[in-house]
Amino acid sequence: MTEINLNTSTVRSLNEALQGAASGGKFSISNTGGKHAVSVGLTTAINVGINGHVGYYCAGMNQQASIAINGNAGPGLAENMMSGKVHVTGNASQYAGATAHGGLLVIEGDASSRCGISMKGVDIVVGGNIGHMSAFMAQSGCLVVCGDAGDALGDSIYEARLYVRGQVASLGTDCIEKEMRAEHKEQLEELLKQSEMGHNVDEFRRYGSARKLYNFDIDQVDAY
Repeated sequence: MTEINLNTSTVRSLNEALQGAASGGKFSISNTGGKHAVSVGLTTAINVGINGHVGYYCAGMNQQASIAINGNAGPGLAENMMSGKVHVTGNASQYAGATAHGGLLVIEGDASSRCGISMKGVDIVVGGNIGHMSAFMAQSGCLVVCGDAGDALGDSIYEARLYVRGQVASLGTDCIEKEMRAEHKEQLEELLKQSEMGHNVDEFRRYGSARKLYNFDIDQVDAY
């Protein structure tokens, strides 16, 4: 285990060490102090434990690495993540998992507005609530919400699947409630298992695209 103290090391030197690490490496980071861009651009299968709160864009562009954050995360958590796993024990600020292409993002607490916007294949599991405009233009992947969802959920959504256990304040344009079939329950059960969330899949509802905005239709111009 390599220990890195951000009271004595810079974020730049930390990221250089992590980016140059061989697969299987283990790192423990302390005294984060809400610093930005911690543990970004990792491309190997290493394990990173972050002990403390982090600021903007933590774990951005992650590939293969497993990153555990024992604290809260600022805006842009796991932005453009490609693979691997990012797990936060606390809350996450705005646009967590934005544009992410793959991997698993777990937030044990709440996520703020625009969680999972333009997600492109990532799976996101939130133990608490999410804010407004979450999953805006979400293209693929799954967003699982064990609490409540704010206004305009799934606005202009494509083919991402949204599973919500609690209440939805309102659905965005072209987002509708959809049937929860066996294949969806199986998928949801696996994501809850991977995220260590002990909820019953029968408590969730599924939302997705009505597929009315895929092509321009002059008769539906007011919906655009």
